[in-house]
Amino acid sequence: MSVFTTVTPEQARAWLRNYSIGSLVELKGILSGIENTNYFLTTTHGRYVLTLFEKLTTKELPFYLNLMAHLSNHGVPAPKPIANLQNKFLGALNGKPAAIVTCLPGQPVMDPGPDQCALVGEQLADMHLSGQTFKQHLDNLRCANWWAAAAPEIYPFLSEDDAQVLRSEIEFQATVSRDGLPRGPVHADLFRDNVLFDGDVVGGFIDFYFACVDSFIYDVAITVNDWCLNPDATLDVERCRAMLAAYASVRRFTEAERAVWPAMLRAGALRFWVSRLYDFHLPRPGELTHAHDPEPFRDLLLSHRAGNAVMTAFPE
Repeated sequence: MSVFTTVTPEQARAWLRNYSIGSLVELKGILSGIENTNYFLTTTHGRYVLTLFEKLTTKELPFYLNLMAHLSNHGVPAPKPIANLQNKFLGALNGKPAAIVTCLPGQPVMDPGPDQCALVGEQLADMHLSGQTFKQHLDNLRCANWWAAAAPEIYPFLSEDDAQVLRSEIEFQATVSRDGLPRGPVHADLFRDNVLFDGDVVGGFIDFYFACVDSFIYDVAITVNDWCLNPDATLDVERCRAMLAAYASVRRFTEAERAVWPAMLRAGALRFWVSRLYDFHLPRPGELTHAHDPEPFRDLLLSHRAGNAVMTAFPE
């Protein structure tokens, strides 16, 4: 992700002495994303990803690292955390919590077709099922309480129309009940750049640092909102149908999930509109930073609010 905390090769070499993964060959900052500092870490034993956590705390981080280990052990292509010589996944580097995970094969597909969407939908359902035996719990840190708290800081930067849309959508989401929806560990950020394709198979789901326990249908909505998005801020019905049908072939949707689907699509668009607005207008300083444009998620939210074919592709 963006590099906020610089790590020199000398510092990396010293830190690696506490691991059994060889000596440093190359250290290269990863530019995409905005939450953590990430480096590709190549050693004499292989290629890994080194992450320094800029916001997350040592209280929260065991959930993410242990979840990745759990999913990897169950066959889900998730990064596997590497334990240090003290048998701990989490350490400290340059004053920040830090961890090393395996570097998974493949590359993101930024212009996916129905076949890729189906593979992601199937793997997402497998992830949800595999996570049901994971015993740790972490509430969604980017839920209704968060966007309601962030909004007052954002309103001064918005037009009157956008501020009204944001205010009214937050009010609407406060009326939506998630009671009775199937829940468990979710990725909550499964965008195209967080899925690696290794040829014709999913090589990995990456960047689990927004993962939490929430409703599965909300996780599906977040995924559909990115993978099936058209340039005109509508959802592509063919891609959406492929993803949802493949998911349902592994884990069937409930009637309660079907009923709340339009609201979950709106919630997913709201969550990322708010986070992108915040990062765009109130950025943190960093050596290499990359802030995403908030407007596509505003436009998608408006499209969902207008009811543009949100139920067309949902399985019967």
